[in-house]
Amino acid sequence: MPPRIASLLASATEIVYGLGLGEYLVGVSHECDYPPEATTKPRLTGSRINASASSGQIDREVRERTTAGEALYEIDVATLASLAPDLIITQAQCDVCAVRYADVLDAVASEPALRNTQVIALNPQTFDDVLADIGRVAAAADCPEQGAAYIAELSARVEKVAAIGRVVPPEQRPRVACIEWTDPLMLAGNWMPQMVEMAGGVNLLTKAGEHSPVCRWDDLRAADPEVIVVCPCGFDLERSRQELSTLEALPGWSQLSAVKQGRIYPADGNAYFNRSGPRMVDSLELLASFIHPGHA
Repeated sequence: MPPRIASLLASATEIVYGLGLGEYLVGVSHECDYPPEATTKPRLTGSRINASASSGQIDREVRERTTAGEALYEIDVATLASLAPDLIITQAQCDVCAVRYADVLDAVASEPALRNTQVIALNPQTFDDVLADIGRVAAAADCPEQGAAYIAELSARVEKVAAIGRVVPPEQRPRVACIEWTDPLMLAGNWMPQMVEMAGGVNLLTKAGEHSPVCRWDDLRAADPEVIVVCPCGFDLERSRQELSTLEALPGWSQLSAVKQGRIYPADGNAYFNRSGPRMVDSLELLASFIHPGHA
């Protein structure tokens, strides 16, 4: 029988359901909202950040708390212990995005009921890592065959996009900027550069496998992207659309090729692009439709 699973990460929850293990999921994080069934599970974490604040205010609060050594998220240790999961899935990729790995280990160590609980931490840096994490979760949940089949299914969809991208000649590959935060301006790193290249674009100013950097506006302006994807981490589509006003106020914004050509694409950065689970394949397909409309 599969283990009782607690997922403290939205992407991991999607992996668990993708593997057909939803009935064994006993608790989830406050950010786990997909599939809809996940919202019925007990919530094991909470945020200390005001997500309704402006991008600049959120950034300042995050920096102040991290500088002070304060956690951005809290764990309901009592509820976690009462659920007695056999497996806890968390992350070690970004302390700004979810509970800290160290805090999870401390919680497990503090509760006798969790003494024998296995903890695995996902830490994807590239697109390939995202798919590999499905295999890691499947192995930990003692269903490696299901993991292999699921990865094969997703990989077939990835290859359809990549096959189109490979035949796009250099002169038809537009310059692409993926904006992960608007104030301060940050461009998407990690898996996004690889995805842009697979989808037939030229990624600007970030490198695959490296964390998303703050970008000087003058540098992005000089690079003159022809396609801009606005997908702030943690923001849904409506909030991403609202963030356009911050970008539109930048000097010279209207002169960018992407703006003049009407190729600005707000996207749900919470569900796609920043959530490193199975829907990253959906994100790749969506990105391809932005870069080469009608061919993805």
